[in-house]
Amino acid sequence: MAQLTASEVNALNARFEGRPPQEVLKWGLETFHPHIALASSFSVEDVTIIDMLVKLNPAARVFALDTGRLNEETYQVADAIRQRYGITIEFYFPDRVAVERLERAKGLFSFRESLANRHECCGIRKVEPLNRALSGLKAWMTGLRREQSVTRTQVGYVELDAAHGNIAKLNPLAAWTSDQVSAYVRENTVPYNKLHDEGYPSIGCAPCTRAIKAGEHPRAGRWWWENPEHKECGLHVGKH
Repeated sequence: MAQLTASEVNALNARFEGRPPQEVLKWGLETFHPHIALASSFSVEDVTIIDMLVKLNPAARVFALDTGRLNEETYQVADAIRQRYGITIEFYFPDRVAVERLERAKGLFSFRESLANRHECCGIRKVEPLNRALSGLKAWMTGLRREQSVTRTQVGYVELDAAHGNIAKLNPLAAWTSDQVSAYVRENTVPYNKLHDEGYPSIGCAPCTRAIKAGEHPRAGRWWWENPEHKECGLHVGKH
């Protein structure tokens, strides 16, 4: 199909408000498959969506960005998901030359020195591989939820991704709470990252993620040295 118009996006968001996430996924698969894929970091949200997707269409596509600095637990759940559902995970890696150049010039922890340096690292390890992953797709899916952070409060079920040629971006869990996600994983015995049980509600690269303390915001453990409004890596660019 042709690219969605803004009015079509508005109508779809009104249609899906208050409806189960599976309805968003079903529409996405029927409309775009095989040119649609889930971007998975193997968060609890993403494994929830994988379970839903496979039940709707076993051939649904999933890709992941292996930044080279993920936690071992992330790799473990990725392999558990692959085996449990019998799916192929399309892994994308950062450009070797770009990583070597960055580490030789600035060391291994330059991302903690300034916001610009952190964006540079994320750009090499995440944004450029994502651009390759989305090449040729007409839509992609994410596990974004509105309650996750101040940068995500306006997330829609369906959006136009201006940063990637206005392809469709589906966020089926946009209105779900963390309790709803946890309940789904528990009730459907979905494999999940064990770091979630150790105080990590949000998990990214190992050097940029820590467990949170009681009373802290769920995203407080991501880039904890930065202000909340800066806590995005460049993968998700849009209205806040």
